[in-house]
Amino acid sequence: MTLQEAILARHSVRAYKGQPLTDADARALQDKIEQLNREGQLHIQLIRNEPKAFLGPFARYGKFRGVTDYLVMAGVKADDLDDRIGYYGEQLVLFAQTIGLSTCWVGLSYTKIPGTYVLNDGEVIQAYIAIGYGATQGVTHKIKRIDQVSNVSDDSPEWFRRGVEAALLAPTAINQQKFSFELLPTEDGQLPRVLAKRHFSLVGYTQMDLGIAKYHFELGAGKDNFVWA
Repeated sequence: MTLQEAILARHSVRAYKGQPLTDADARALQDKIEQLNREGQLHIQLIRNEPKAFLGPFARYGKFRGVTDYLVMAGVKADDLDDRIGYYGEQLVLFAQTIGLSTCWVGLSYTKIPGTYVLNDGEVIQAYIAIGYGATQGVTHKIKRIDQVSNVSDDSPEWFRRGVEAALLAPTAINQQKFSFELLPTEDGQLPRVLAKRHFSLVGYTQMDLGIAKYHFELGAGKDNFVWA
């Protein structure tokens, strides 16, 4: 499965088989985590065979079942931390999809279990990601139209349209999709510029959602076709 195929196949999964990750899948994830931690200056941690984080009242509210493995999304507190967690975390989510694993971003419906993770000075946990073998493959949710989240027009290049379409398939908190992409006027001899913006939400998580959507946009549009404004 390619990453583009993973975008189409991925759905948020809340029910799992209760089967711990195989050593092979865990090794593949750990290798990817180490790479992304370096690139994103993060402290993502894979927690294995630990069901308690998704057995409490918050998890029941979130309707989680059978979660035994998960990712702790942490890093040094900074203005752009949520953006980086979304951008690099979604790379893990789509990588997991390519090797047959299901996932779900989790903002509140989990319990932090002491002793299962490590935080260095100045680090905070911003989210968890449930990961494992899904009892289902999740379901498709209603998404916005591309003209509702971008300035796409009949004259827009095809790569821009593909980028917005891929971004609309990105997971966001309660499917809020509070983001937009604007193709800016191109200067002579320069690559086109795209401005990614988050919008207000009472739910929050819009900066993390934008980081997730930006990675999807890059996969759909092709990173060589534009630069971020």
